[in-house]
Amino acid sequence: MIAPKILGAGVVGLAMWLGYQTYADRSSQNATDTRLAAIETQLRSMRESDAAKFAEISSLMDAVQGRVGVTATDLANAQKAAAAARKEQARSETALRQALDEQAKTVATVREESEAKVAAVRQETTSQFGEVNGQVSTVKTDLETTRNDLAANRREMGDMRDSLGRQIARNADELAVLKLRGERDYFEFDIRKSKELERVAGIRLQLNKADVKAKKYDITLQVDDSKLQKKGQLLNEPIQINVGKDRVRYELIVNAIDKDRIRGYISTPKNGAGSSAALQP
Repeated sequence: MIAPKILGAGVVGLAMWLGYQTYADRSSQNATDTRLAAIETQLRSMRESDAAKFAEISSLMDAVQGRVGVTATDLANAQKAAAAARKEQARSETALRQALDEQAKTVATVREESEAKVAAVRQETTSQFGEVNGQVSTVKTDLETTRNDLAANRREMGDMRDSLGRQIARNADELAVLKLRGERDYFEFDIRKSKELERVAGIRLQLNKADVKAKKYDITLQVDDSKLQKKGQLLNEPIQINVGKDRVRYELIVNAIDKDRIRGYISTPKNGAGSSAALQP
């Protein structure tokens, strides 16, 4: 009896163990399934995330490739433009160098021509300067001679003026003294303002104006075939007149001025005026 009880208890225990084991297995299976589901979910999420990242990376790569392509095209164009610019610059430099060479040749030619012209002008100027120096020396000599002649003439005129001053009669008494000396002939006149000429000592006189206050007068002289006008003539101021082919020197002196009237005399060399008939109008 004991054995069947023990066997019965064993069977129950085994059944319980088997049940427990089965439960444990099911629990473990469920946990495993849950874990597997979670892992699958995680893997699916990772796959989706990786797919999204891959798509994003692909888009980025496409964009980068597009940008790289555009940049490469631009770079190629830029390189072509740079090559063309270098060629153009080389042509410009060559043309500029040729132009500079031509300009240098032109400048050299102009310099040579200018130097030749300057040398010619300098030589001509030196020659002309020498001629001018010679002419200046001649002019200096002529001026010195003229100056000496003028000085001599001044001295002669001064001596003549002094001589005439001693020979001028300012009134009737002084004229009488001169007549007594007998050095020259003296012909007195008394002329009034008129449109007619009056003859005195072989010449003709016409009074144009008499200024009593200023002691001046204007007179017209007809000597040979020429007429001379003297204006603003002062009292007792001699008027020298050259008469005839021999240029005989006459002197006219006015020593009295009245209204429209002058009185004085004409002095001539001895017998220079001819006979008394020549004095008649």
